[in-house]
Amino acid sequence: MPMNTGHEIISQASCRLAAELPMSTLQIVARYIGEAASLPAANARLIELPQPHHRQLASAFIDLCGAIEPQVSPSIVSMSLLTAGMAEKAHREEQAVELVWTGPDVGAAPFRRTEQAILEVLDSAKQRITLVSYAVYSVPNICESLIRAARRGVKIKVIVETPDRIAGQSEYSTLQALGPEVAACSSVYYWPQEKRRSHGDKFGILHVKCAVADGRWLFLSSANLTEYAFTINMELGVLVTGGVMPGQVEDNFDRLIETGVVEYV
Repeated sequence: MPMNTGHEIISQASCRLAAELPMSTLQIVARYIGEAASLPAANARLIELPQPHHRQLASAFIDLCGAIEPQVSPSIVSMSLLTAGMAEKAHREEQAVELVWTGPDVGAAPFRRTEQAILEVLDSAKQRITLVSYAVYSVPNICESLIRAARRGVKIKVIVETPDRIAGQSEYSTLQALGPEVAACSSVYYWPQEKRRSHGDKFGILHVKCAVADGRWLFLSSANLTEYAFTINMELGVLVTGGVMPGQVEDNFDRLIETGVVEYV
């Protein structure tokens, strides 16, 4: 017997939530739902989840299920969510790792090019992107890719080192380099000086260079978002597809935002 439209929508929503949440959190949400006498009762328990973003996603899922199928059993919703979670887990564990390189070609093993790899991550995104870089300068292809992603409905977070902000100046060189269109379609964050560790008069710097999309793709490199890093420098990185690492990196930066370690510009 084919599923009715309501059950199909609940299955699809389960898959979307499974792609958004860590497996451990998804299992907790499924348990709350399965133990509850009703979906509203399950929704009330979500206050126990530590991360606000995860609570919002789970609450929206429960509300959708109740709206689509008011008489649906919480146990059916719980089972749908757990099944989607196991499928997502298997999908994530199918991991591939490729080396990424900018520099002299000496005829060794063929490597992916740095700009090519990061563009693949950005252009593959369907839901969300987290982009982190110490330096940003003259990267039109990256900016255009981010704008394309935003037009697809992708939520974009950009985390940058902002020395001008730390020095108390009025201009943000990183935002200027990204351009007004990227700044307008992204949530841009920085690491305030008062949140950084120090040694004498030296403060820590945000030296990370990575891009992660949908908890599925991860680009990690020595390369900043600069023209030289993509053309004349010697840079080495990896492109990870699948497995748990992309989701772990994404969750870590989400946690830095939620706890206020990095702040909205």
